[in-house]
Amino acid sequence: MSNTQRSLKLMRDAGWTCAIVEHWNAHAFIRQDLFGFADLLCIREGGPFLAVQTTAWSAISARLNKIAAEPKSLTFISCGGAIEVHGWKKQKGRWVYKIVKYPNI
Repeated sequence: MSNTQRSLKLMRDAGWTCAIVEHWNAHAFIRQDLFGFADLLCIREGGPFLAVQTTAWSAISARLNKIAAEPKSLTFISCGGAIEVHGWKKQKGRWVYKIVKYPNI
């Protein structure tokens, strides 16, 4: 199971309706995120819409820097959206996660 699939299950189990919004660009041989920073787009009644960037636990800082460097992230937030980075690692045989909200102020 990929980190994206782990976050997808986590969010759905918490009551969110989610879609995977990254895709494989066969011409460039790369995965491309929605707006340059989102792997998942999640919605639920009464809450803001949420973009989730999934990654390895060790790459959380790099993903936060990636989001900060993308001007569309500020537009997304100004339109009422929220952004989270989900970092995953295997610890003692179990997958654990850390969620960091962006901007983490």
